[in-house]
Amino acid sequence: MGAVAERRDIPPWVKVPEDLKDPEVFQVQTRLLEALFGPSGCRIPYIEQVSKAMLELKTLESSEFTEIVVYGSYLSKLRTRWMLQSLAEWHRQRQERGMLKLEEAMNALELSPWMK
Repeated sequence: MGAVAERRDIPPWVKVPEDLKDPEVFQVQTRLLEALFGPSGCRIPYIEQVSKAMLELKTLESSEFTEIVVYGSYLSKLRTRWMLQSLAEWHRQRQERGMLKLEEAMNALELSPWMK
């Protein structure tokens, strides 16, 4: 998804300053961002509206992981974190299963050693 700009707009459901004081922070694999948030993060506004939270994405130095910062009420932050972590795990497992199926298919074809 590339570099993500910092948020300047605060959704109307986020109460300033109390909801901005203690954000919920967690990390997901950068390769899963498009699956979670769509191309160029197009699903972020929808996720924010439904979860009544505000999201900020911060790419870490390693770039293997991206930090997701969730602002909002206590319950909104917990619910949003749970939802996003569950989705990330589902997509990770789905990709893993796809790779295993591909490996099994290649083994079933018994490709000659020079093709592997």
